[in-house]
Amino acid sequence: MTTKIHSPKISLLILITILSLLNLSCSKKDEPAQIKKNIKPNQFGLSADNLIEVNDTIDSNQTLSDLLFPHQVSSKRINEIEKAAVRVFPLRNFRAGDQLHIYASWDSVETVKYMVYTFRNDPVNYVVFDLRDSVKVYKKSKSVEINEVAVSGKIKNSLFETLQEKNIPDALSERLEDIYAWQIDFFKLQPTDSFKVIYEQLSVEGVPSGVGKILSSNFYSGKEDHYAIYFDREKGEQYFDDKGNSLKRLFLKAPLKFSRISSKFSLSRYHPVLHRVKAHLGTDYAAPEGTPIMTVGSGTVVEAGYSGGNGNYVKVKHNATYTTQYLHMSHIAKGIRRGAFVTQGQIIGYVGSTGLATGPHVCFRFWKNGKQVNPLKEKYQSSGPVSKKNRDEFESVKKLWLEKLSLMKG
Repeated sequence: MTTKIHSPKISLLILITILSLLNLSCSKKDEPAQIKKNIKPNQFGLSADNLIEVNDTIDSNQTLSDLLFPHQVSSKRINEIEKAAVRVFPLRNFRAGDQLHIYASWDSVETVKYMVYTFRNDPVNYVVFDLRDSVKVYKKSKSVEINEVAVSGKIKNSLFETLQEKNIPDALSERLEDIYAWQIDFFKLQPTDSFKVIYEQLSVEGVPSGVGKILSSNFYSGKEDHYAIYFDREKGEQYFDDKGNSLKRLFLKAPLKFSRISSKFSLSRYHPVLHRVKAHLGTDYAAPEGTPIMTVGSGTVVEAGYSGGNGNYVKVKHNATYTTQYLHMSHIAKGIRRGAFVTQGQIIGYVGSTGLATGPHVCFRFWKNGKQVNPLKEKYQSSGPVSKKNRDEFESVKKLWLEKLSLMKG
């Protein structure tokens, strides 16, 4: 195709335009290409696309040198890491079973750029060791997604076993036992008992990673409904029943979290060691040796030591009315001595079989006005109701949760 140019003036203008375009095209070809690459941070927020990743599970007695020498890290550098970590995450905190993720570049020799320490039982928190220049050590957390989950069921043998059959996290059983520690004796659950629970399911990167708060629940036990409503407007109080009374009581139901009653309070029991009928003015909770023993209420330690029949024991005076005692410990907890103040739920010793005992258990004794009584038959008042200023808000929250619980199958 031939183009005819009719005007010299127009021809010159066209020529200048063509030359300009050609020049622009050539100059662009001569320039180096500018490639913009969006590097997506990895699970720990690090830009590690061009780095080699090696994951090591820490073994017992393994040192940082054992982990880093194979990656060409010198003793001098390891010493720098140790000094930088002292105030953030000392190397003595490394535990077997946890993981160390190592990120390194490779340019004729290997150079470690980052290390990330993760915890076997904590999918959220981790520690970063930035080794690119001077050593920097800092803690970080992954973002956690929170979803509301509702579960219900009927008790078979125990709450723990029932939840396991439903593939519900063990932590939920522990949370429920903590919340209802004052109302329900979990060692005496019956097949007719049932529960409804709404709780927070925590997930990290789409994978369930734990249990958050229990938001509301109803535990039917002893032919009664026991409601627990989470409410965070009251100082020091978190859970209230459907009448607005705190679930917290003066004393816990039992000194152990996981156990069974092996011998009840009795005025005439055949003693398994002395082989004669004798009053048993305590309640025996059988549990594996070493199980933590908690004081059921706050108070002052008045006795802590060893005596022949009692073995290692601790006695706590709570007030002018109540005193409790815990016998046959394998050993007494550190810091528990006469005159020490202890708070409700504090560990004061560990299950054992010292003294007159045929197996590991704690004999729990309870005094009221100087007389030993059966603690399981005592009634204790709530530590207080929702305050007047927060009552309307509590009623709104309660209504919401009770409606949700009522829609669940028992």
